[in-house]
Amino acid sequence: MTVKEVLRAHARTQTVRARTQGARATTQGARAACGNVRADARAGDAGTRVEGQGGSTSSAAPAATVAAGRAAQELGIRRAEFELAVHLGLIAVVGAPGGGRPRVQEEEIARLREQPGFPDGLAERVRTVGTAEGAALLDIAPARFTRLARAGCVSPVTFYLNRYRAVVWLYLADELAAFASREPELLAGRTPLGMRTMLESGADWRPRNWRSQRIDRLLNRLRDPWVRTAVQASALDPVQLAEVVDDPYERAYLVRVRPEPVFGRPGSMAAREAMGELMLADDPDEILWRRVNLTLELDGAREDRPAPRPGDDGGIRTAPTDRAGAGSRTGTAMPASVAEPPPSVSPGATGFPAAGVPTGKGLLARLGWRGRGAG
Repeated sequence: MTVKEVLRAHARTQTVRARTQGARATTQGARAACGNVRADARAGDAGTRVEGQGGSTSSAAPAATVAAGRAAQELGIRRAEFELAVHLGLIAVVGAPGGGRPRVQEEEIARLREQPGFPDGLAERVRTVGTAEGAALLDIAPARFTRLARAGCVSPVTFYLNRYRAVVWLYLADELAAFASREPELLAGRTPLGMRTMLESGADWRPRNWRSQRIDRLLNRLRDPWVRTAVQASALDPVQLAEVVDDPYERAYLVRVRPEPVFGRPGSMAAREAMGELMLADDPDEILWRRVNLTLELDGAREDRPAPRPGDDGGIRTAPTDRAGAGSRTGTAMPASVAEPPPSVSPGATGFPAAGVPTGKGLLARLGWRGRGAG
């Protein structure tokens, strides 16, 4: 190879290297530009998530939420009316990030504000009246209104304690109006004989009806089977509960997962004591029905997962399931539709339920019920 050929070969090599380096530089520049674009996109997405979360740390980017007090103010109702609306399922609430009091999504507030008749319509739906105002609404004497309430014709939705620490029942005005249109014959004339006999025996269905409605409304927004079982268990005293739930670990778990009122317990000690007493079934017939419902819910919970034992992984305690509970606008993260819950037995019925409740010896033995006329 001559010197000229060597120089020409070296020149060709240098040219190829220069072209290769130029191509690499171009590729790296393009990659850097793509990286900048991706970084800008990620930054934009992060900004969008933070703005949409309203301070929430959830990765699902939920809508912005407000505290209950502000929500009540924007809806034009008092705080007590707001809490009653949540209990009735009229207002949906969501759990606060990291625990704390439930909050209301701004979308929910906007939905309620767009309803016809706002704000008077919502306030009217949660308006409660006592005995005197309820009697005036029905155009009857207060004494007759009290007899109708004691006989279970109208059911209280909440209560408060007066200065003498006596329970004062409150009723939804809407429900009283519906009762008047449905049963006008009970507002005038003589009281039916069966009702007179029941009232003369001292019957008072107000606490029982309040318990029944409270439990039903809680179950409507709960889906975890153990939490549903805890709601049923809340109507039985410790002795009755131990007879149905013989496992002490299960009883302890039911106490832990029992749902509290959405916005906490009543403030005063007297109110808490009254709530505790009123929550317990006190009639043999009602106690039996509550034991039946507790047994059914407990069977479903045991099939879903066992109650945790000492040393178990804590993750078992909060594992949600989709097997029970009807959807509702209240509560936390409620699905639109879930499986049918176990049948509930109405405490107002007489005798055993005709359908939906097993009546074999196994169930009766677990209930501790030996039958009528047994010694």
